[in-house]
Amino acid sequence: MTDNLDFAVIDSHRSERTGYPEVVYCAGKTIEQAEAIIIRMREQGIPVLATKADPVLANLIRVPFPEAVYDEVARTLTVGRCGAGQGLITVVAAGTSDLRVAKEAVRSAEFFGSAVQLINDVGIAGIHRLFARLEDIRKANVIIAVAGMEGALAGVIAGLVSVPVIALPTSVGYGASFGGLSALLGMLTSCAPGISVVNIDNGFGAGYQANLINQLAVKSPV
Repeated sequence: MTDNLDFAVIDSHRSERTGYPEVVYCAGKTIEQAEAIIIRMREQGIPVLATKADPVLANLIRVPFPEAVYDEVARTLTVGRCGAGQGLITVVAAGTSDLRVAKEAVRSAEFFGSAVQLINDVGIAGIHRLFARLEDIRKANVIIAVAGMEGALAGVIAGLVSVPVIALPTSVGYGASFGGLSALLGMLTSCAPGISVVNIDNGFGAGYQANLINQLAVKSPV
């Protein structure tokens, strides 16, 4: 079943097919279009996650929905959520420059019902920082490794843990990193097993996939 707004067609029953509602991708939409979509979804009782959301949109949505939560770093806007935090996902970010993408992954996974911990600034340039957090990292059911530059963090982590690692390349880096392409290719060609890779800066995609894995682990603990 769909709901036609002339400029958009809301997939109202997506959660009945996939278990989770449609997500509002705000980039490329006007503030008014995104606002109308979010309001209509909430009128139908659908929890809302809006990604790449503008602060102006967040302020407008807080008027009818004061419970709305906006993360300025992640640029995510949520109204409601799909469930209480279960299991554990660990998002490991190489550096503070990667936080905007890492936090989008965090907020997305939390929205879909997972418990998430964020560990920041443990890139391989100071690898002792990563080793110091290994005990915490190994508690997770699934790990998201967020890195730009050459993207080596994901392969290092995958060689140290026994759970799936989702590699999330970012567009952070100097000229020859080609806007994240070097990190993406490095992650795709890593020799460490157990890695899957999402697209450049796709924090939402990583958070969604990690949540699916985490929920399976919660339902069927080893």
